[in-house]
Amino acid sequence: MIKQYKLDVLPEPKLKFGYNQLLIDPRDGLTLYGPHQKGRVSSLSVGVIGTPDGIARFGRWMHKVQKPMIPPQADIAKPFFPGFEEAFGLDFDTQQFTHLVIDESVLETFFRYTDDHVRIANIVDLYVDKLIEHKQEADVPVSLWFVIIPDKVHQLCRPMSKVPKASDTLSIGIKDMNTRLHETLFEDDATRRLRAAYTYEKHFHHQLKLKLLSFSILTQVIKENTIAYQDFVDKDGKPKKDLSKFETDIAWSLSTSIYYKVTGLPPWKLADIRTGVCYIGLVFKNDDRQQDRRIACCAAQMFLDSGDGQVFKGAVGPWYSPDTKEYHLSKSAAKDLLSKALDAYKKEHGALREIFIHGRTDFNDNEWQGFQEAAAGATLVVGIKINHEKTFKLFRNSAFPVMRGTVYAKDRRSAFLWTKGFIPRLQTVVGLETPNPLIVEITRGEANILTVCRDVLALTKLNYNTCRFADGVPVTLKFADIIGEILTAGPNGNTKVLPFKYYI
Repeated sequence: MIKQYKLDVLPEPKLKFGYNQLLIDPRDGLTLYGPHQKGRVSSLSVGVIGTPDGIARFGRWMHKVQKPMIPPQADIAKPFFPGFEEAFGLDFDTQQFTHLVIDESVLETFFRYTDDHVRIANIVDLYVDKLIEHKQEADVPVSLWFVIIPDKVHQLCRPMSKVPKASDTLSIGIKDMNTRLHETLFEDDATRRLRAAYTYEKHFHHQLKLKLLSFSILTQVIKENTIAYQDFVDKDGKPKKDLSKFETDIAWSLSTSIYYKVTGLPPWKLADIRTGVCYIGLVFKNDDRQQDRRIACCAAQMFLDSGDGQVFKGAVGPWYSPDTKEYHLSKSAAKDLLSKALDAYKKEHGALREIFIHGRTDFNDNEWQGFQEAAAGATLVVGIKINHEKTFKLFRNSAFPVMRGTVYAKDRRSAFLWTKGFIPRLQTVVGLETPNPLIVEITRGEANILTVCRDVLALTKLNYNTCRFADGVPVTLKFADIIGEILTAGPNGNTKVLPFKYYI
């Protein structure tokens, strides 16, 4: 029985690495023991696409990360990087990469387009068309593509980007709104392609990911100035953005993501996670292309006890309420979405004992009934609401703030959980100020609130798109926004179930 207002500190969740060794920091575990599962992939089948300069910069960086990298200053929170093969046990032969070259002059022409939609769509298609063509015609499949982009792509291919005023800008596009929406009687392929540009979100990353989903093409987008910051200098010859202090962080993060994507194997697992349990994060995103503000896309991120995940696209419908500013599915849509996730789980893993559904709002009666019908009474289903607490803080009589893992149980169904705070292993704080907690609430079903908080804390350590000690939110919600952005970035009838790695 939990007493009201009980304060406690949960132990830091342990991770499992090679030889079933347990540690709390993924960088320590990979350095000492390597990834949890090894030996299924002895070499990498990868490709790189970019400008000639971009490909050359990536090649130099890949050569660099084969060897140990030492931070310029000793910092327990930024450990050295032992080298890719040493950490992950994979042979990375850069001479065997498949190369696709982007014509830099064509890219520079597109940079001059003043119409945001047309500029971004053309630049995205410059990469996408080559990747799809290779997929359809090549004899040897590529497991992972490194998409190397100049910083100018990052600057000019986002929602608020604008081309600077200049005498050589190009006004190419469709100004008439009616013509943008409706096909004319006499129309060629160029006009159709222009019109298609207006159906996509103005975001390079999201468009690229969306357009490649139906072809199951896996990518890792990398900015040139992240891996070759020394090449971009100011008038005094100094790097415009000095990343020397973060080189090992960059190496750890990109290498971890590469391993996860190319092998399909989690580099580490949670040591104490309960078997037969899955965690589902609900994803909602308004479709801004619709006039009806209620129309939104929904999806579910399912994460298994192994730590790996899949994304299931649900129905598009009037899930958003402008009055309550909350998203809720209909009974049938909720049942359909959870059924997809459960069917996929049972095919791979058999019986399922417990489902924890994470969301940012309460679950209403209709959607909860749909979830229960999908589980058919054979599985325990629990609804968990997780949000950032914005006002409540806890202060310690110490030089350091509250410890990560601190939990303040308000009652048997809700608690404050600090996923950020002082970390003894790193002798530092995650965050720059006194951290606010998450508010964790059991809104449907029955569970022990401390068990739920332990799970949430553990799920902050399963971000395989980077390699850090922990995140501030569980992985079930960490990527909810970006998945929603990708699914609504343009017209897409793709309902294929794809692993989570295709979206990040």
